[in-house]
Order: sequence, then C-alpha cells, then structure tokens
Amino acid sequence: MRAAVIAVGSELLSTDRLDTNSLRVAALLERYGVELVGKSVAGDDERAVATEIGRRLADAELVVVSGGLGPTADDVTREAVAAALGRPLVEDPEVWRAIERRFASFGRVPTANNRRQAEIIAGARVLPNPRGTAPGQRLELDGGRALILLPGVPVELEGLLAEQVEPWLAARAGGAALEYAVLKTAMRPESEVDRELEPAYAEFGREAITVLAAPGEVRVRLSARGPEPERRARLEAMRARVRALLGRAVFAEQGEATLEGVVGALLAGRGLTVATAESCTGGLLAERLTRVPGSSGWFPGGVVAYANESKVRDLGVPEALLAAHGAVSEPVARALAQGARQRFATSLGVGITGIAGPDGGSPEKPVGTVHVALAGPDERTIHRPYRLPGDRERVRWFAAQAALEMIRRRLLFRTGAEEEA
Repeated sequence: MRAAVIAVGSELLSTDRLDTNSLRVAALLERYGVELVGKSVAGDDERAVATEIGRRLADAELVVVSGGLGPTADDVTREAVAAALGRPLVEDPEVWRAIERRFASFGRVPTANNRRQAEIIAGARVLPNPRGTAPGQRLELDGGRALILLPGVPVELEGLLAEQVEPWLAARAGGAALEYAVLKTAMRPESEVDRELEPAYAEFGREAITVLAAPGEVRVRLSARGPEPERRARLEAMRARVRALLGRAVFAEQGEATLEGVVGALLAGRGLTVATAESCTGGLLAERLTRVPGSSGWFPGGVVAYANESKVRDLGVPEALLAAHGAVSEPVARALAQGARQRFATSLGVGITGIAGPDGGSPEKPVGTVHVALAGPDERTIHRPYRLPGDRERVRWFAAQAALEMIRRRLLFRTGAEEEA
C-alpha cells in the first residue's frame, strides 16, 4: 500500500510550530509495511485542502489527514473533503449527543458552532474520539483506496491512531508488522558502541540494528518484521545478544526511559538518597532528578555553588583547596560531593565543577573541562575528569548525564564511572 499524509493548519506554515503529527502517522504506517510516498502541509483554506486531497488520492491508496476538524470557522477539513469527493455533509445525531454529553461532564453546554463537529461526510465511518469533541472519519473509496481524517490535537490523534487506525492497518496487513526494541547507553561514543555490536551485525544483519546518537546517549534500535510470534522471538534474540555485547553500559531497554528515571528507581528501590552540589551545571542535575515522580522520597535538595564564596560558605570547601587547585579541579569536585552529602545527610553526594564556556578556558583547562565526583556511604569518593564537546548548553547537559551515569554504576555495580566494562 502507498500512503500520503496531509497536515492541515495555517500555523504549520509559520516558523513557530512543527508538524509532529505527520511523524506519528508515518511511524505507524512504517510498522505495517505501508510505503509513505508523500507528506504535505495545507493551510486553513478549503480550496487548498481539497486540491491537496485530490492530488494525493491520485497517487496513493491511503491518505491520512490530520487537523481542521474543530468547531471554528478556520476548521475546513470536512468541507474540503466533501468538495473533493463530491459528497454531502450529514449531521450524525449520535455524534452530536456524544458532544453534548462531553460538555455536560464539564458542567458546560456546547455552542452552535460545536454542531459542525457532528457533520460527517456521507458514507464515512465515524471513529469515536473519547479525548475530544471531534471524531475521526474513515472513508472507503473506489479501487481499494481509503481516506482517514483525524483531529489535530496530538493526544487525540495518538489515541485514534492506537484505537482505530492501527487495528484497521493490522487487519489489512494480515498480522504482519514491523516492530522495534530499544536499548540505551550513556556516555559511550557512538563509534565504540558500533564496534562492540559487530558480532550482532554478522548474526542478525546490519539492516536490523541501528545505532542512533544523541548528546550523552546512544540508542540501539532493533527491528523485526513478520507475524507477531516470529518477530517477537527474533527481537528477543537480538535484545539478548546486544545486551550481552554492551554489558553494563545498557541503562534501559525501553525507548521512553530516561537516565534520571532509572537512577530514581534504583535509589528508591534501595532506600538511598542523593544530594547535589553543582557549579557549571547551575542546577541542571537537580532539575533532571526532580522530573522523576516521587523524587522527594530520595532527593532532599541540592546547592548551586557557582561562586567560590558559595562553595566555601554553603558546602565547606576549604579556601586553601581552591587557592591551590582552582575551582575546576579534582580536589574541589571531591569536596563538593562530600559537602553535599554532609549538608543534606544523604547516602550519596554529587559534585560537579567545570568550564562550560564559551569563555573561561585556558591551555591547561580548556572549555569543556569538567570534574564529577560522587561521595558514598562507605566514605569513599570516586571521581572522573571529562573533556566534553560542544557549546555551553551541550557541555552542561553532558556533565549532568555523566553524573547520573556515575550514580547508576555506583548503585548497580559498586564501582565508579571510571570503570567502563
């Protein structure tokens, strides 16, 4: 099957809004072996939308349209499709009753323009939308072609993709699909991960394993196509092989997992706590830790000690240490970690100090020089120096990522981040 995606909305033609809905639709189409032959954006103009629909239907068996199903005057998708197909719009009484019930649940009454959302193109199948007032619609056309209309609100579109579009695609694909699994590593070079995966490439095929790099993280995406039992078995075999090859470097096996989430779960599971002392990261590590629900149970707080005076006053870093080694140094990072642990009476303390740039570097300590230390309950403090690439924000992100990875390894393996294997 060949498919095209049309995103409707004049805001998508501006410079301040990205069309992410088309990416969500494309991912689902790819999973079921549908060839995507085109993506386009049309403004809120009935003629433009109708023209685009006609053009795409001439070249594809499936056209998916997102957006333009709301109640306002600029929501023109229904009218545009009706014009393109030469079909009338018909009010569906059940859809209107569902809209009234949804408004009533919020203690409100729908206005007259909401009634437009109950207008269905003649011959269309209604796709119920429990997350909003605009239902989706699916039209089966001549020659095996199909046209699917979805709301533009991302959470509503995602719900209809999962509940209405995917089962329809699965039935047309006869149960065969493309499925992915993801393993994630932190603070490992992409080239290094690629080299370690060479035995898996030879065993499963290079096309089935993709290495995707992001700042401070490398994802290994595994793919398998076919009926569910076969692809699941192949994915599990690949997952086990990659896990064995990468060893301790793997911090998660779910695409949505974050390093801070993994660290938080480990701390909570072991009944341990952590505090932070940050200089160059300016509180970024603390911010990431508190993204995790329930973080108040294992993260009592942290200190942003940007100036040397704060390092001395708030965390007890000796002035003599700063004078002898400078703020960006191993001894100061260790003192910061120890000071955070003592101040907050936690199991672990993290210290980060460095030069994020763009200024402040020297031949001895260039921009990107960062020291991370971790003080533990056994009174042992581990340390690792880094030379991190990129601009200021990239260096800060890398430094926080390095600290999280150091905590993870300490909790799992009783070792510091300096042990790579």
